[in-house]
Amino acid sequence: MSKSVGVYICSGCSIGDSLDVGRLTNVAQKECKAAVCRVHPFLCGDEGLAEIRQDVAGKAVDSVVIAACSPRMKTAAFAFDPCMPLDRVNLREHVAWSHSPKDEDSQQLAEDYLRMGVVKAGKMEPLEPPVGEVSRAILVVGGGTAGMTAARGAADAGYDVVLVEKESHLGGRLANVRTGLPNHAPYTELQEIDLAGKIQTLTDHPRVTLHTATQVARTEGQPGAFTVTLTRNDQSFEHRVGAIVMATGWTPYDPARLGHLGYGKSPNIVTNEQFEAVLASGSLARPSDGKPAESVLFIQCAGSRDKNHLPYCSAVCCMDTLRQADLIHQTNPEAKVYIIYKDVIAPGQYERYYAKVQNHPATFLMKGEVSAVNPQNGDKVAVEIQNNLLGESISIRADVVVLATGYAPRAAGANGKQAQASEQGASFSSLEPGSILNLTYRQGPELPVAQDGFPGSNFICFPYETLRTGIYAAGAVHAPMDAAAAEEDACGATMKAIQCVEMVSRGQAVHPRAGDLSYPSFFLQRCTQCKRCTVECPFGAIDEDEKGTPKFNANRCRRCGVCMGACPERIISFKNYSVDMIASMIKAIEVPGEEEEKPRILVFMCENDAYPALDIIGIHHRQYDASVRVIPLRCLGSLNIVWIADALSRGIDGVMLMGCKYGDDYQCHFAKGSEIASRRLENVKETLQRLQLEPERIQAFQVSMDEYARLPEMIGTFVNRIRELGPNPYKGF
Repeated sequence: MSKSVGVYICSGCSIGDSLDVGRLTNVAQKECKAAVCRVHPFLCGDEGLAEIRQDVAGKAVDSVVIAACSPRMKTAAFAFDPCMPLDRVNLREHVAWSHSPKDEDSQQLAEDYLRMGVVKAGKMEPLEPPVGEVSRAILVVGGGTAGMTAARGAADAGYDVVLVEKESHLGGRLANVRTGLPNHAPYTELQEIDLAGKIQTLTDHPRVTLHTATQVARTEGQPGAFTVTLTRNDQSFEHRVGAIVMATGWTPYDPARLGHLGYGKSPNIVTNEQFEAVLASGSLARPSDGKPAESVLFIQCAGSRDKNHLPYCSAVCCMDTLRQADLIHQTNPEAKVYIIYKDVIAPGQYERYYAKVQNHPATFLMKGEVSAVNPQNGDKVAVEIQNNLLGESISIRADVVVLATGYAPRAAGANGKQAQASEQGASFSSLEPGSILNLTYRQGPELPVAQDGFPGSNFICFPYETLRTGIYAAGAVHAPMDAAAAEEDACGATMKAIQCVEMVSRGQAVHPRAGDLSYPSFFLQRCTQCKRCTVECPFGAIDEDEKGTPKFNANRCRRCGVCMGACPERIISFKNYSVDMIASMIKAIEVPGEEEEKPRILVFMCENDAYPALDIIGIHHRQYDASVRVIPLRCLGSLNIVWIADALSRGIDGVMLMGCKYGDDYQCHFAKGSEIASRRLENVKETLQRLQLEPERIQAFQVSMDEYARLPEMIGTFVNRIRELGPNPYKGF
C-alpha cells in the first residue's frame, strides 16, 4: 500500500465559495496522513498542474488524489503517469454545485468524499500492463462486398491481411447480380459492377493473403494473439492475427416457410434471388415453359417485418425490386410490373431512382396486403390484395410472381432461427454450434447474438463491436444493409480492428474503458472452481482448464469487473479496483449517531450512465439530499454483495443501486452487468433476514443518462422512506 499520497484540492469553480477548504485540508493532513496537501484556485491550469507534476517527478508523492471536478472532466489535463495510482474526488458537480453552500451537511459530504478518495488511492498499486508478442495482422472472414472492402482498407493502411472465403471465388452476392444501384448523380441509372477489378486489386496487393474455398476450423487465443486454423481440401494451416473482421454477409430467408404466399405451388412463383438468374440470362422468360413473361408481380416484405418470420426490415428488398423492375423494362419496355408493398424504403439519393422507376408507364405500385396467391390455368398466377389504398379487394393475374424475401445474417443459427430465438427471449449466447469462427471459448464457438440473430454489443453505443473483444462484425451480418452501406460499415469495422491491435500492443483496453491499463488478477489458491466468473463474464474472457480452474485471457478483458462481483471467495481484484478497496471506502464514511437524526445513504452508481446523469444534475445546479454518499462502480455487475453487508453492518441506513437499462433494449455498456447485479440482489434478502433489517433499505434502479432529471426525486423518495423506517439499529457498533 502506498505511503505517499498527495492530495490536491481545487478551490475554484465555486468549490471555495461553498466549502470550508481549510477543514478539507485538515482532513487530508491530520486524518488521512497525506504526504502532501496543496490548495490551488485553478488546479487544471498550467500553474496548478505544474505543482502536481513537480511533486510526482521529485517523488514527493507516488499516488495522487485530485479533489476538484468530476472525473469525467479535464481527463487530458489530469493525465500524468498512466501507471501511477490516481483518484478523482468530485467536489464540484456532486457537492458545490448540487448542495447548499456553507452548509454543515454539504461540508460533511465533501469531507467524506475526500476520506474515501484518499483511502482508495492508498489501496491502489502501480499498474503493470500485460506483456507479450502482439500480431498486427488482421483476419477478414468473408469475401463479399464488406469483406473485400475491409481487406483492402486494412492492407492500404499498412496492415497484413488474411482474407478467407469459403466459396471458390470472391464477390459474394455481387457475383450473381447483373448491375448495381445508382451511386452517383443524377442517381437515376443503374451502374456496372467492376467486380473483376475489385478482385484483381486484392489479388495483387502485397499485404493480402487470399484463401478461397477455405473455412475457419478453429480460433483460439485473444486479441493480439489469435491463432486461427484454416482448412482447405482437408489440409490445415495456421495464421496468427491480432484482430478479426467477420463479414460473412446474409442468407436469404427460407422461402419454404412462405407457403402462404404461394411458394412451391408453381414454378412461376420465385424468390428475388431466383428471378435475378432469369434477368441475368438476358431474356424475360417464364420459368414454367420458357415463354416470354408479359407481366411480373413483386410481393414485398416476403418474410420481413412479420412477427412469425423476420421481425425486422431487411433493408435491401425494396431497392432490389426497383432495380429488377428497371431491368425488366430494359429487356421488355411493354412488360407490366406490379409492386405490392407495405412501405417503400428508398433512403437518401435512392429516392430519385425510386421516382424514375415509379414513373414508368408500365409500372404499377400498390400499398396493400396479399391475402392469397394461387396458380391459375395457363400458367398464370392470381394474387389477391386487400386493405389497399383503393379500399377494395383486387385480384391481379401475372405471368411471374416474385417474392422479395427477407435476409438473415449468415451467423450461427442463421435463416429463420433468429426470429424464433428472439421470440423465446434468447440473448447473449450462441443459438447453436456454428461453423464460421469455431472459437475455443468456454462460452461457445460462435459470436453471441443480440437481437434477431445479429451478433452485436449494443449498436447504439458501440458500432461494430461484438461480445467478443477483438472480433468485429461488418456488413449485412452486422445489420440489414445494402452494398453501399456495407462498404461504409466495413471501413468502420476495419478501423476498430486497427485500433484494437494498436491498443493491445500498449496493454490498453479497447473499450469502453478505452486506454485502461488495469486487468484482474486471480488468487487461485483459494479458488473453489464454482465457475461463476467464467459463466458471468459478458465477453468470454475467462476459460477453464481441465480441472475447472479459471484461465484468464487479459486481452479479451474489457475491465468491467463483473468477475470480481461474481466471486464468492473474493479472490479476483484489480490493482486499482478491488473488493477490499471499495470496502475500505465504505468504512471511511463518517456515520452519525442515532441521536443526530442524520441518515446516511450509500449509492453504488454505474460510471457509464447513472454517474454522468448525476453530473448533469450538478451542472444544472439542481439540489438533492446531502445524506447520500456515491461510490462509482465500473459496472453495476462488479458489485460484490459483501459491500452491502459491510455498509449495513456499519450503520449505513440504506443502499441504492443505480445501473443501466437492461432487457431487450439494453443500454448497459457491459451488455448484461446491470441485469446480473439485479439478480444478485436476491442473495441480499438472506443477509437482511440475518441482520433483521427491512428489505426496503435496499433498492435497485435503472437509469439512463438522459433521465438525469429523475434523480433528485428518486433520491429524495428513497431517503424519505428511510427516514420513515428509522435509523439502522446497527449504528454505533
